[in-house]
Amino acid sequence: MTPEKTWVGIDVSKASLDVYLLPQATSLQVPNTAAGVQLLIEQWSATPPHLVVVESTGGLERTLVEGLQQANIAVAIANPRKVKGFAIALGKAKTDKLDAQVIARFAQSIPLQPRAVVDAASQQLSELMHRRQQLVEIQVAEKNRLSRVAPTVRSNIEQHLQQLRQHLDNLDQQIQALGEQQADWQRKDQILQSVKGIGRVTAALCLVELPELGKLSEKQIARLVGVAPINHDSGKHQGKRMISGGRTRVRCGLYMATLVASRHNPVIRNFYQHLLARGKLKQVALVACMRKLLVILNAMMRDNKTWQPPA
Repeated sequence: MTPEKTWVGIDVSKASLDVYLLPQATSLQVPNTAAGVQLLIEQWSATPPHLVVVESTGGLERTLVEGLQQANIAVAIANPRKVKGFAIALGKAKTDKLDAQVIARFAQSIPLQPRAVVDAASQQLSELMHRRQQLVEIQVAEKNRLSRVAPTVRSNIEQHLQQLRQHLDNLDQQIQALGEQQADWQRKDQILQSVKGIGRVTAALCLVELPELGKLSEKQIARLVGVAPINHDSGKHQGKRMISGGRTRVRCGLYMATLVASRHNPVIRNFYQHLLARGKLKQVALVACMRKLLVILNAMMRDNKTWQPPA
């Protein structure tokens, strides 16, 4: 007799992990520590759950996810906004007490792909890229302040900007050195950077944060990154198509690359101009170009081919 599938929802906080199992309708709480995760693994050693789902919390879920993956237990990370929408559809207020139960029902109802196992080097690269993004955001904020700040603090901000540039240079060197230790990194980097609009940073971002590139279909990769337009239609009303969810960091990097490509890449530029000529808003046209650029990159990685200029 085939054993009944078990779905697990886990609400992650800094101190604890609230766990809810379906269809058993049982719950428990363990500390959000390596020891707490090990307690769960030992409890599930005889009959591992079909899937464990947690919300993305910005890092609090890292110990749990890594521990489950090492124990070969399938785990998926859900977008909190989608879980909240699911809770609203169920007519439930998403409170701390009900979070784990809602997440478990979300896991049971929505088809989710388990998170791919990431090796230690790839995890380090991801953390370095994340830190780089944080420093860039600080750098932009400081540059904005510099244009309207009083002379008494101008030199302080200028010194901080110089320190940020040095930190970014050091991070870029670490990312490049660690990346070159990865299998096929240099070839994949060459393929991506052969496209006008894709620079060293965007290429590294794609390689680190989007390892599925070249392994999925056009629609799948677009949905994964979050550049597939979502309908908002009801009856005769046709709402605006919007993008949401997906890999936010990849999408932000791809947006900046698309801005460059819309000026210097002949294929993307012509497509952008064509959309504008049809009356599309600039932002709508840029999103469409993001999707087209991503599909091109996906095909190039799949075929192991660098950019071929249009005839």
